[in-house]
Amino acid sequence: MSLSRRTILLSGLAAGAAGAVVAGGALPASAAPAPSRTRALSYPFTLGVASGDPDHEGFVLWTRLAPQPLAEDGLGGMPDRTVPVFWELAADERFRHVVRRGVVDAHAASAHSVHVELAGLLPGREYFYRFRVQRHLSPVGRTRTAPAPWSLPATLAMAFASCSQYEHGYFTAYRQLAETEPEIVLHLGDYQYEYARDTYTAPGGNLRDHEGPETRTLANYRQRHAQYKTDPDLQAAHAVAPWAVVFDDLLAQQVFFAQRDRDSGPLTVTSMDAWDGYLASRDRITRGWLAAGVRNPVVLTGDVHAHWASDLKLDYADPTSRTVGSELVCSSITSGGDGADSATGSHPWLAWNPHPRFHNNLRGYVRTTITREQLTADFAVLPYVSSPGAPARTRARFVIEDRVPGLHLTRDEPPAATRAAGPDADAGQRTVESETRRP
Repeated sequence: MSLSRRTILLSGLAAGAAGAVVAGGALPASAAPAPSRTRALSYPFTLGVASGDPDHEGFVLWTRLAPQPLAEDGLGGMPDRTVPVFWELAADERFRHVVRRGVVDAHAASAHSVHVELAGLLPGREYFYRFRVQRHLSPVGRTRTAPAPWSLPATLAMAFASCSQYEHGYFTAYRQLAETEPEIVLHLGDYQYEYARDTYTAPGGNLRDHEGPETRTLANYRQRHAQYKTDPDLQAAHAVAPWAVVFDDLLAQQVFFAQRDRDSGPLTVTSMDAWDGYLASRDRITRGWLAAGVRNPVVLTGDVHAHWASDLKLDYADPTSRTVGSELVCSSITSGGDGADSATGSHPWLAWNPHPRFHNNLRGYVRTTITREQLTADFAVLPYVSSPGAPARTRARFVIEDRVPGLHLTRDEPPAATRAAGPDADAGQRTVESETRRP
C-alpha cells in the first residue's frame, strides 16, 4: 500500500475520529429507556459524540454528558451519581437497520464520559451511532471500520494538522479539512493549549478568550477541553478520520526533522526545539532507514506554525549528499494568527539551505493521497483566521514517487501580491550556535 507494499499495521494514531451530525430521530420504542424516576437532566450532549481507535472489526464510541460544559469544577453540571446511557449502532443514518444496541453507565469519577468498545463488525463498512439519556437524544455520528488486513485499497486519503490555539483565531480550517472527507486525520501536536488568558498572544492581539486559569488540574483540563469542543468548526472536524493505519515508510511526529540553518555565516545556527538539537539521534534514524532498505521514508511534522516541504539528506553539510526521503510539515490551525502568503522560494533561509523546497506562513493543513505508485501532498491554506468562514485553497502540490526519494513540485499558486517571509519566522523557538563550520 502506498509507497510500500509491506503489511499495514492498524493503530489509533488518528486524531479522535468523531461523528458527523446528520438527521436523527427518536429511538424505537423497543430501545427507549423507561421513564427515569430521578431528577431530569438538561440536554447533556453539548460536547457532541465521537468514535476512534478502529480496526477491521470495530471501534470505540464516545460521548460525555455535560449540560454545563464550562462549569468551573470540571464536572460539566452533572450530578454526583451514575447515569445510564443507551446507545445504538446502525447500518443507515435513519436507524432502520440497527445492528447493535446496549446501555453503559456514565460515572461521576470519569466526568460522565462513556466508551463503548465494539467488535465483530464487518470490515471497511460505514456505520451510524447515537446515544440517549432520559428523553435526550444525541446527534448522530458517522464512522467506519478499517479495511480487512488482507485487502489493498487502491487509494488512501490522509490529512494532518497541528496547533489550534483558541485565542489566536477561528477553527475554520478544521471545517474545511472535514469537508474533504479524508479517511485518516493525524493531529501532530498542540490540540489545545494550557495557557491562562492572554498569556500567549498572537501578533496584533488575541481574538477570543479562554475561560479559566492556566490548565494545571484535571478540572482545569476538562473545562478547557470542553471550551474547545463547543467550537462548531472543531465539532465538524470530528466528522471524519474514521480509521487509521501506520505505514513503515511514514513517520508521524511533532517537531522539524530536516536541518534548518538560520544564519548565512560560517556557523550553523539551529533550533534546540527540533531534531537539530539531537544530531546523533537523527543520524541513527536516517542511516537506519538505509540499512533496513526503506524504499522512500516520509516524515510528517507539525508544531512550527508554517508549511514546509524538504528533502531529507544523508549529510546536511554537503548539499550534494544523497537524498534519502522527504519531510512534509503542516502549518497551524490558528496558532500565530493570520500569517502571510509569500512567493515560493522567497524565504531568506532557502538561500543557504538548499534542501527545503517550500515554505508558507498562512494557516492551514496538508492533505495527501496515497497510492501504490506515489504520495501526493496538497498544502491547503486559508487567507485569514481572524474571522470565521475563510475559504481554503491548495497553495502548492508535491508528488513523492515510489522508490524515488525526494519532492517534485507539480502545482504552485503564488499569491497575487507577495512579500517574503521575515527573519522572525518560527519566532519563539530557542536556537543554538554550533561549532560546525561549512566546508
